[in-house]
Amino acid sequence: MTGPDRPRSRPDPATMLSLGLLVVLALLLLWPLVSGGPPPSPYLVGALLVVRLGLQLWRARTDERLRRPSSWALDLILIGLLFYAASEQPGA
Repeated sequence: MTGPDRPRSRPDPATMLSLGLLVVLALLLLWPLVSGGPPPSPYLVGALLVVRLGLQLWRARTDERLRRPSSWALDLILIGLLFYAASEQPGA
């Protein structure tokens, strides 16, 4: 059974950009596993996550359903851990 027929609307550009950032992050993190190459810079991954977090906050200003401070806090903790791990690497 399917739900009621309603026209499918395309996601807004901010949603598409957020999804695009996630795809880029996934490719960056999966490529070393597939190719056996070196992992991406933690600073690059952290910077992309910071950009995505900013995009999430910007989207939340216009859509009440996207206001999830606990999700933002988890993102900030992950970003902080990435930058901490990157700063502790020798030669970084």
